Amino acid sequence: MDTPTLPGTVTLTRDSGGERLVLRGDWTLPFYEALQKRANDLAGSIGTGVQVDIHDVHAMDTSGAFVIAELLGSSRTQALAQDEALPAARRALLKTVGDAIDTYCKGVPRKRDAGFVVMLERIGRAVASFWKQTAKLLGFIGITLQGFATTVWRPSRWRVTSLVSHLEQTGLDAVPILALLSFMVGAVVAFLGSTALAAYGASVFTVDLVGFAFLREFGVLLTAILLAGRTASAFTAQIGSMKAREEIDAIRTLGLDPVELLVLPRVLALLIALPLLTFVAMIAGIVGGGVVCLATLKMSPSMFLTMFQEDMQLRQFLVGIAKAPVFAFMISVIGCMEGFKVSGSAQSVGEHTTSAVVQSIFVVILLDAVAALFYMEMGW
Repeated sequence: MDTPTLPGTVTLTRDSGGERLVLRGDWTLPFYEALQKRANDLAGSIGTGVQVDIHDVHAMDTSGAFVIAELLGSSRTQALAQDEALPAARRALLKTVGDAIDTYCKGVPRKRDAGFVVMLERIGRAVASFWKQTAKLLGFIGITLQGFATTVWRPSRWRVTSLVSHLEQTGLDAVPILALLSFMVGAVVAFLGSTALAAYGASVFTVDLVGFAFLREFGVLLTAILLAGRTASAFTAQIGSMKAREEIDAIRTLGLDPVELLVLPRVLALLIALPLLTFVAMIAGIVGGGVVCLATLKMSPSMFLTMFQEDMQLRQFLVGIAKAPVFAFMISVIGCMEGFKVSGSAQSVGEHTTSAVVQSIFVVILLDAVAALFYMEMGW
């Protein structure tokens, strides 16, 4: 025969004798929600000198004891557990729950920060992360230059096969897309220039605009950005995959230098490829501008080349091409460094590949801006 159940109740009365809290019925899990709601209603109205009577409680489990402990607090629950009139098991349960709610059930107060403080915190973390990343990059540049210095005088340690392979991947395979991209950008620059200059009757200077733009800036910048997205990510993925498969650890175990074996051929390949690709981009952009001049200004190719030859100086080409080796070195170093930072999972490879592309493009644009200011101050 099942034991009849009676929903738990709690009543607060006040008379000349003071406050009296009377608990009755079953304080068990089936009635937990109702008891919790009633306890919340009474939470703010119970004084410190209230007398608690739980002798009419028929049954009590941990959930019921928890509601009592939340309603009365830890100290009064423990005092209630000292009532000798209660069964020993119930006193033990009240004491255990009272102790637990005092020590383990306190939630960690949520820190409420103002929006301005959060913004300052994020800025501080970003600045600290930037300097930390810069220090790592400078350290890796030093390791790479040290590798160059120790290898360049020992031809037997040159990785010619690897160099040629990377030169093909980074340089030769990138020619079609770079030439097409530069051609279209050159056409756009010429079209915009001819449209804007037409208002002043100076459409003929579109030739100078295209020439200056691609010889000084667009040729090397488009090439560097394209290789930052294409080659830096490839370097990171290749070295990162080797790191994930512990092949780099195997290289070190064999007594070989990973920098000499993996980094130097890639850096050298890009140092050779990027200036050559920059020259291709310059030619393709100027040809694109020439095509637009022919189509919109009816300027013949011979006239375009004559004006280009008269107005453009070798200095413009040298100013642009001089930035190519610097961009190549930074892109390749960043790509290789991010590959070595892979922690061993496919997700890490993806994260560092993205980081390599973002860092490379950022560094390229930053260096280009610094170079532009330097050239302006020097009068070049």
